Amino acid sequence: MDKKVLVAPLNWGLGHATRCIPIINALIDQGIEPVIASDGAALSLLKKEFPELQTKTLPSYNIEYSKKANNFKFKMLLNSPKIAHAISSEKKIIKKIIEEENYCGIISDNRMGVRHKNVPSVFITHQLTVLSGNTTSFSTKLHNKYIKKFDVCWVPDMADDPNLSGELGHPKKSSVPVTYLGPLSRFEYQIIPKKYDIMVLLSGPEPQRTLLEQKLFQEFEQSDKKIVFVRGLIEETQKTYVKNNITIHNYLTGKELEDTINSSNLIISRSGYTTVMDLAKLKKKAFFIPTPGQFEQEYLAQRLTVNKLVPSCNQDEFTLKKLRDLNMYRGLSSFSTDIDYGELFHFFQGK
Repeated sequence: MDKKVLVAPLNWGLGHATRCIPIINALIDQGIEPVIASDGAALSLLKKEFPELQTKTLPSYNIEYSKKANNFKFKMLLNSPKIAHAISSEKKIIKKIIEEENYCGIISDNRMGVRHKNVPSVFITHQLTVLSGNTTSFSTKLHNKYIKKFDVCWVPDMADDPNLSGELGHPKKSSVPVTYLGPLSRFEYQIIPKKYDIMVLLSGPEPQRTLLEQKLFQEFEQSDKKIVFVRGLIEETQKTYVKNNITIHNYLTGKELEDTINSSNLIISRSGYTTVMDLAKLKKKAFFIPTPGQFEQEYLAQRLTVNKLVPSCNQDEFTLKKLRDLNMYRGLSSFSTDIDYGELFHFFQGK
């Protein structure tokens, strides 16, 4: 492969990294060498998925969530100097990478500083509208200001109704040059025997990942259902243990994760957009518990509940009783279309 594209997902939960997996596979299929650039758990996950690929380490945004939902915006405000510093550092690192090696393209999934004026640069996001309560207008303008510095924005959703992202990916007004890809998922739907009644799929920044894990463990220890927990902790080695009715994995990758989701009757998880895309592809029944204070996840969960697709509730309110009305909801179904990656990557032929 003599053409290289830098693929750089944000390390904020695992969703940005996992939705880049089908893009990385498509680049390889098209004879283009992907070079992965990220940090933390996102980079660790992609190293496990693609051990043969070259990787680069980027600065961490060090995003931390508050323990209380009503402190979310304040905590993000406190994070903003660290994020700004990381973006500045990213730009310097990317400049050095491009000077040292020849790249025909850059794909950044929500990393603001991963672009270069001499290399066709793509920004992936489903958030053209950045919901933040009474500061939505400001946060959206700020986000779009960064997006406009890229050559094009890829939105992983359908262009028209029905779609998965709603107003997040379909603002009434936008000056950003957008290409709608259709939903991205690394998974394939299979009809296989059901092994678990419930699968708990955890991820996301701390401390909220741990707080939800502790709450759900406490609830499900009282259940007689067959349950599997995937903790979303990308560690050196894969660990599995069984406690009464619960099978616990620190993480699962690729085919194992796909098979476990396909063989579970119900998925309980955050309502992150990548998770929504994955579960739609796999036509799953789900129950969503949005990260407290994260407006995007709260919006997606509420939208899917109002449309009678997936029930949801706040983290503090969850009990086993909340699962009684599942039959009133239709579950998710695939909106996916075949992406013409050859046409999509033609963008990297030159600026």
